[in-house]
Amino acid sequence: MIDSELTLDTLTADDLPQAVALSSALGWPYRLIDWQFAHGLGHGLALRHEGRLIGTALWWDYGATIATVGMIIVDEACRGRKLGSRLVDALIEQTQGRSIILNATLDGVELYRRRGFAGFDTTCQHQGPAQPDMSAPDSANVAAARKADLPSLAEIDRQATGMDRTGLLSRLCETGNIFTLRDGTGQLCGYAVCREFGRGHVIGPVIAPDVSGAQALISVPLRQFSGQFVRVDTAASTGLSPWLAAQGLAQVDTVEAMVRGDRPQTSPNRHVFALCSQSLG
Repeated sequence: MIDSELTLDTLTADDLPQAVALSSALGWPYRLIDWQFAHGLGHGLALRHEGRLIGTALWWDYGATIATVGMIIVDEACRGRKLGSRLVDALIEQTQGRSIILNATLDGVELYRRRGFAGFDTTCQHQGPAQPDMSAPDSANVAAARKADLPSLAEIDRQATGMDRTGLLSRLCETGNIFTLRDGTGQLCGYAVCREFGRGHVIGPVIAPDVSGAQALISVPLRQFSGQFVRVDTAASTGLSPWLAAQGLAQVDTVEAMVRGDRPQTSPNRHVFALCSQSLG
């Protein structure tokens, strides 16, 4: 393989079946519909060798100052040629000076550090057949979201993440079940999304004012899918991991949460307890 045989251009919807093959080779559980969901919300890069897709990278625009990146894959047969570096450099150029957040596998950490990324947390992947405690916590203040709740959900999400993820939330309203949490005055103060993903269902994002609120939100879909495969990605700093493990969702992997630039400013009263995905944030 020589450089003249390589092209870097836009990842299109027609490329996604090949992208599924690349991610499957890594053991990632993404289905075609999962690639379509992520691709439809973001901007994709395709690395090709003589027309064949050998690498992918995507980024998601959450405002003028912040983006997340992910789905960075190079065909194992083509590794050792700094192709991952080529994809990451192209992502950095495309994001046009925005701060960038990503979750780095062990293989990628050093590459990202050389490009100015710094770790700020550990993301813990929990999954397995849900075995929820049916007696607790109290989910009396949790209910299904209404269409009219979307503006409030978007504002709560902005406070917790420091990002404008209105487009993501709109899409999640179409594809998943959203549950809302209200405080003692009846004001909406958190939410959780449960949707089909990979081998079963994923719960996330989850935004809440505190751990007990997050547990109440997560408990509702866990009970609905008791005995079925469920995944939750949570930051180690939330302290949620032991409780998730007790609900049957074993911690199976960790990755390093990293940022290039400044982390967004967030509210002290709203916290992210679970990610939509390790790529989308």
